[in-house]
Amino acid sequence: MSDKPNNESRKLLEKLEFAIKEEASIQRETIEKQWRLPLEERIHKGKAISRLRFSGINEQNGNLIFICDENNSLFRIGDILFFHRNNPLFENCIECMLEYDDDHYIEVNVRFGDTNRFEKKPTDWIADEGYLDLTDLYLHALSDVADKDVGRNRILPLFLGRLKPCASIPLYLKSHKSSIEAGLDNSQAESAAQAAASDLAYLIQGPPGTGKTIVIAHIVRLLVSAGERVLITSFTHRAINNALNKIAEVNPTLPVCKIGEMARTDDLNVPNFESFSDSPFASTDQGYVIGATPFATRSSRLSGVDFETIIFDEASQITLPLALMGMLVGKRYIFVDDDKQLPPVVMSPRCEESLTGASIFGLLSGRGFESMLNVTYRMNQILTEWPSKTFYMGRLRPAPHVKDRKLDLPNLPMTWPGLLDPNYPAVFADLRHTNTTIRSYQEAKLVTELIVDLVLVGIDPSRIGVVTPYRRQGREIRKHLKRVWGNSSRHREIVIDTVERMQGQERDVILVSLATSNPSFAEQLAEFFFQPNRLNVTITRARTKLIVIGSSEVLKASPFDPKMKKRVDYLKDFLGYCQYYDVSKEMRWQESSRKKS
Repeated sequence: MSDKPNNESRKLLEKLEFAIKEEASIQRETIEKQWRLPLEERIHKGKAISRLRFSGINEQNGNLIFICDENNSLFRIGDILFFHRNNPLFENCIECMLEYDDDHYIEVNVRFGDTNRFEKKPTDWIADEGYLDLTDLYLHALSDVADKDVGRNRILPLFLGRLKPCASIPLYLKSHKSSIEAGLDNSQAESAAQAAASDLAYLIQGPPGTGKTIVIAHIVRLLVSAGERVLITSFTHRAINNALNKIAEVNPTLPVCKIGEMARTDDLNVPNFESFSDSPFASTDQGYVIGATPFATRSSRLSGVDFETIIFDEASQITLPLALMGMLVGKRYIFVDDDKQLPPVVMSPRCEESLTGASIFGLLSGRGFESMLNVTYRMNQILTEWPSKTFYMGRLRPAPHVKDRKLDLPNLPMTWPGLLDPNYPAVFADLRHTNTTIRSYQEAKLVTELIVDLVLVGIDPSRIGVVTPYRRQGREIRKHLKRVWGNSSRHREIVIDTVERMQGQERDVILVSLATSNPSFAEQLAEFFFQPNRLNVTITRARTKLIVIGSSEVLKASPFDPKMKKRVDYLKDFLGYCQYYDVSKEMRWQESSRKKS
């Protein structure tokens, strides 16, 4: 046992410390530079909302409700917003988290600030993009890694490749047999058994639809039945809630709860407690499973509570500083995700060199203690082939009972029968429009017509999802649907959102609206728009039918950077794989017919 980190460990800690501070500095400088812009420019960029009027409190969740004339922001649920009356640089702002937004309506959860100010002056509030400074939390965790035995002798050697996991063969055989008897397929049983038998760490790569959450539930069953205390953690509350719900579904008698804010329990089906001391597990020495964010381990919610095993879900989005928080309270680490899906979001251009922008999953993958789930229960054969070949070395295959599954349509819709034909699971609808950037009226119109067609022939709106790169295109589509359906609540049943919000979800039918057709604009956003991992997430949400709506004009993009050019080729290759329809003439003909009538 070492009393202090060796030279190699110290260098790693120094690099992480520098990276944490640099990331925070860049984030702060970027936001403050933005705040100095005129309000109208911030609104135009989608970074602020003005003329917000306090409308009351949502009695179901305690969120504050605001009404506005128009919400064209690019804010996402979970974003930090600073509420003020004039200038966020010079005012004592009220820090809130966005919980829901619509064209003229937002809900927020107040984090810090005097909420009485809203009641005293209910009108003319401004909400600017804010930021959450977690520097102190990260640095304290880094200090503990250097000071504590678990940091010096387990975490740092694991990061540096100086310590490798070992597996208990008897425990592996017992766990594998139990997993097979529980109904897991071979790759799921192998992954669950290897993870349960490891003495230090194990990685499970789960491509889309392969049952990552089910595997987590069975690993927990194996560990808790052996008397272990298990922490399920992730970057998002949604992922934690999904995992806990599946654990309770698979093992109804297993002791399970979540520790965290009640405001994050809308989709949670297990008990939630504000802190560990409030839970029934505070006075037991039996095995149990708790769900909480890594931040909870650094607060009074879970302070001083240790676990045998920490399971990180969506580990490809968890940075090293965030992973350290969770790892410090455990002895064994199981990381579950897919590094071919969305990576962490960081602002520092040197993040990869400093390691802070790397995900914990990416750092540890390829070292020999990992396995891949290889059977998808989501996508049929056609929808599986391209991502399997492109991202998973051809190893991903559909389960036999979904291989030939098609969209079940009683009859073909009248407006767009070709696009919705169940015999063509992957379709590219080429509108051939030009010069659009982050919003396309034509695409929104076609998406709306396809949704209406689907609903008219009996497809429930909850089975339909729309994915688009931009929040503004999502709003444009929602506007079109509202014009068609009026005050009906049907449009709320359809998830219309960005790729980030759709990761982890699936629908029978997925409509993808690319929005961008201007090649020059696409070149400027090549790192974002053509990112292969984003493409992979986008096209693997569909169970039976995927329709990509866009313009082949965008494929004329030719970035100078060879790496970016290769990214454009990914999209070209996939659209070439799809059944092609030139719908531009049909759209013009329909528009002309309507004008004549």
